[in-house]
Amino acid sequence: MEEAEALGVIDSLYDALGTFYAGGAEAPVRDLLTDDVEWHVPGTSPIAGDYQGIDQVVGYFNTRRDLARGTYRMLLGEVLVGEEHVAVLTDGTATVGGVEARWTTLVLYRIRDEGVAGCWLLPLDGAAFDAIWSPDS
Repeated sequence: MEEAEALGVIDSLYDALGTFYAGGAEAPVRDLLTDDVEWHVPGTSPIAGDYQGIDQVVGYFNTRRDLARGTYRMLLGEVLVGEEHVAVLTDGTATVGGVEARWTTLVLYRIRDEGVAGCWLLPLDGAAFDAIWSPDS
């Protein structure tokens, strides 16, 4: 995959998710996912799990949006582009359970057919990430 094409997919995804997490439509996000997309979130928080297919992945996005009540923001950082994968250092902010939080995650995306076919979240501080997304703990 050409670097410019991969970066275009990632930029489009971050734009679509930014709008979605702020309360926007989910259709633009769905359009960027392959039918067999997989999403992997480590840990024990309510957002942790392995999600398969567009409906499960968008369900995960909805859970995240609901927990953060529209406050979740992602800031695209450094990007490394390979043949099939793109690694993105991403800063996140959200207010979950009334607590404002900030974290950094390395996100590994698999890009195929001009869409996102896979994602693996790798929080730099897994325990803190779990605590942020577990407001009732």
